[in-house]
Amino acid sequence: MPPHAISPLALFLHADVLVKLVLLVLLLASVWVWAVAIDRAVRYGRIRRDVSRLHDAARVLGRETLPDGLAGEVLRAGLLAASEAEGGESRTERRERLAEAMRLCLVDALRAVEPGLPFLATVGATAPFVGLFGTVWGIMASFSGIAAANDTSLAVVAPGIAEALFSTAIGLAAAIPAVIAYNKLAAHLAGTRALGISAIARLADMLSTVRPEAIRAAAE
Repeated sequence: MPPHAISPLALFLHADVLVKLVLLVLLLASVWVWAVAIDRAVRYGRIRRDVSRLHDAARVLGRETLPDGLAGEVLRAGLLAASEAEGGESRTERRERLAEAMRLCLVDALRAVEPGLPFLATVGATAPFVGLFGTVWGIMASFSGIAAANDTSLAVVAPGIAEALFSTAIGLAAAIPAVIAYNKLAAHLAGTRALGISAIARLADMLSTVRPEAIRAAAE
């Protein structure tokens, strides 16, 4: 391979078969990382907006309709629980029961968008080692070829080493975005969960003071 041919495409085309397989796996993983990261960022943003609306949910009790989306679902779960009177129940017990009903609704919604995070974590943790495996294998194949050619000049050695190191570079290119995306999305999800739990606590406290028969119509 002439010096001017040391380009990503040329490195891939001249690489060992196993190194090519490693590169293809890493490239596919990299593309999928970006797809998952963008998709989850959009979904998390939508859920964050819905959860933020829970802070204003107390205002909808006097309206004929509940808000759309997750905010409406969580509030409806709280209203349904609040419309069910349990004999001998203290206000504290009633508040906890309402909060639990709304928390379950919130958790189910958040769990539905969690798939994808384990993939990002896996790629972030393993891609550098997969790339390193390709590098080690490529260097071994390169040294074998050098020994067979009985020529250790830089012009002979450099292309094979470059092909091998290219695998590590692609591994890092897949791992770095995966780690960044995972950390950011995991923090976003944790923040959204905390925001929702805080809003639910306030809603449960408010609903626990309302008589069940007064809110049955809103829960339906």
